Amino acid sequence: WYQRRVREAVVSTQSTGEANRLYKEALKQAATDPKTGQIDMEILMTGLSATSRAKSAELGKLILQNLQGKKSMKMGELYDTCRSAHKDGFTQTQYEMAVRDLLEEGKVIQTSNRHIRLKELSA
Repeated sequence: WYQRRVREAVVSTQSTGEANRLYKEALKQAATDPKTGQIDMEILMTGLSATSRAKSAELGKLILQNLQGKKSMKMGELYDTCRSAHKDGFTQTQYEMAVRDLLEEGKVIQTSNRHIRLKELSA
């Protein structure tokens, strides 16, 4: 009985090759950046591609620029202002993600459900 079990546990070279092929194909499908077509391992670690992260950072800078010199701004108004100023456009989700990142970094403060402002630096 034991010898039979051991023999069944032996893996063929063909099975190993097929397992390796399936692994590579799954990795390729899971980590391919849809914008560039390139494999981006950051997608697996962060859930975002390098191009998405770069766009979010660019959008964050635009948000900060639009808040300069203002007491606060309505979220919808800020969205519209940024959307008209951004050359490539962006989605509502990308905007919300950029705002969330700025909130987490402490660069902006959400003063109410609908208003946002720059965080004042202490002297």
